[in-house]
Amino acid sequence: MMFFDYEDGDFIHILSDSIAMDSDGHMMTRMGDSMALDMDSGELHIVSGWLYDEDNN
Repeated sequence: MMFFDYEDGDFIHILSDSIAMDSDGHMMTRMGDSMALDMDSGELHIVSGWLYDEDNN
């Protein structure tokens, strides 16, 4: 599954419930349904939707 990063124009591939990687190889952590933190730069990014599936817990 993947979603879109409006800040960079990259697609982000979900690796787990809270970790993902963008097409440039930057690791991202989920901050909310529409927000992610770039773990390399520390910048917040607006994303198309990183929904958390509570049924998988």
